[in-house]
Amino acid sequence: YMLQHLHNGWQVDQAILSEEDRTVVIRFGHDWDPQCMVMDEVLYSIAEKVKNFAVVYLVDITEVPDFNKMYELYDPCTIMFFFRNKHIMID
Repeated sequence: YMLQHLHNGWQVDQAILSEEDRTVVIRFGHDWDPQCMVMDEVLYSIAEKVKNFAVVYLVDITEVPDFNKMYELYDPCTIMFFFRNKHIMID
């Protein structure tokens, strides 16, 4: 089971738009960043277990800078959640 990378803004939009019943979890960051590597391992370890109600994607913010300003992606690693095409905050 692999975590899927989204390689452009269109793919990110489609991933968010196409899911009606599952939460979309997107890790924005750099694959080479140590913080992201740890987070990716955690996401990988849960992806199969949560597949009925959540789907996990990875986005490299250098390859896909489209959302950096909109979502204020200044940290090396950011996890965002979307449900029914809306960004949701999780405390």
